[in-house]
Amino acid sequence: MTNQILVTGGTGRLGRALVPQLLSAGHAVRVLSRKPPSHEQTCRGDLLTGEGLEEAVNGVGVIVHCATGNGRADIDGTRNLIQVAVRAGRPHLMYVSIVGVGRVDVSYYRAKLACEQLVERSGLPWTIQRTTQFHELIVWMCTSQRWLPVIVMPSGVSFQPVDAGEVAARLAALAGAPPAGRVPDMGGPEVRPAADLARAYARSRSSRRPVVSVPMPGVGIRGYREGGHLTPEHADGRITFDQFLAA
Repeated sequence: MTNQILVTGGTGRLGRALVPQLLSAGHAVRVLSRKPPSHEQTCRGDLLTGEGLEEAVNGVGVIVHCATGNGRADIDGTRNLIQVAVRAGRPHLMYVSIVGVGRVDVSYYRAKLACEQLVERSGLPWTIQRTTQFHELIVWMCTSQRWLPVIVMPSGVSFQPVDAGEVAARLAALAGAPPAGRVPDMGGPEVRPAADLARAYARSRSSRRPVVSVPMPGVGIRGYREGGHLTPEHADGRITFDQFLAA
């Protein structure tokens, strides 16, 4: 049995991987976008202002909430979506979060945790999937320093990057199943030091820039050093960072 599914953030990295998988499974899909519709699956709406949300949510059985923002915007957008969904017949709300939101004290994680709590208290049937960072985040950390003579990474910190396409496959399966509450975390196949990942990136680009590990202060970075963002017991991904770079 297929569902009418609304995907928020459907034009983002995860959403772009998720929508084709939902369509191939036979689901009817709507993609919420603030921009004018670019194809038949797109409907215009704004999570922050609420504009167009009622039309977007009307008649859907599942909402996969992939959209993300910064801090207050993330929380307000999630609250607005929930309020509309409650009035629209209580669809299954799926929320994509981050491993360690309760263990790493940075503002982005705190906002994600607040959104989780809104979903849990919403009165809607719900599923929350936490994942580790995508491979693209590691690439961004390196490319954002392209004007420096070295690549600087935090010392004592490891990452467990996961492929966005594999996360999308997990979400597509969950979207076709009953609400499951907080499901097991999903992490990438390897836990590797940040500096090691940066060296792999440099090799893949034939760059000779050295990688320098630098101690970084703060409560947030301490959470990373303690591994609060990792889930080695759920290394469910199969595509390694090196394989991602090679592709």
